[in-house]
Amino acid sequence: MDGIRYVVFTDKSIRLLGKNQYTSNVESGSTKTEIKHWVELFFGVKVIAMNSHRLRGKARRQKRMGPIMGQTMHYRRMIITLQPGYSIPPLRKKRT
Repeated sequence: MDGIRYVVFTDKSIRLLGKNQYTSNVESGSTKTEIKHWVELFFGVKVIAMNSHRLRGKARRQKRMGPIMGQTMHYRRMIITLQPGYSIPPLRKKRT
């Protein structure tokens, strides 16, 4: 299952890292239980809470199709709270 698309790094998500909460964008058709199960198996952590909200895609105008309006994909954002003592390692190493 490729449910998690990528990790989100915004001001709010960086602030939530101090509370042991991680933010990521997931596939819009995924459920909370699927994502919770996948995170616990892949990272070996215990999830105590998950919050999610759906974000609508942005309207875009396609250049070659004239006045036809397009739209980017909808996606869901999850905020995953882990039990104290658990953490998810950084997904990317620093370049040196």
